Amino acid sequence: MASSTISRWLRPEVYPLFAAVGVAVGICGMQLVRNICTNPEVRVTKENRAAGVLDNFSEGEKYAEHALRKFVRNKSPEIMPSINGFFSDPK
Repeated sequence: MASSTISRWLRPEVYPLFAAVGVAVGICGMQLVRNICTNPEVRVTKENRAAGVLDNFSEGEKYAEHALRKFVRNKSPEIMPSINGFFSDPK
């Protein structure tokens, strides 16, 4: 029984599926760790929870304006702008 299950699921055709699911789980895990560790509204320790609601706008701004957002802020919202320009801009 176990060998038939292994031979069914460990075929070369399902490797891309495993890779896609692995990347998705990795992204979810990264976002979970980011929220737990750096989100100013999440308080894990008892001392931080006792503080109540804080008006820490600078910390919230730092969390919201992370490096990826700063990097893509002035970029064109295209995946391949040179190819799009080649096919859409007349000469």
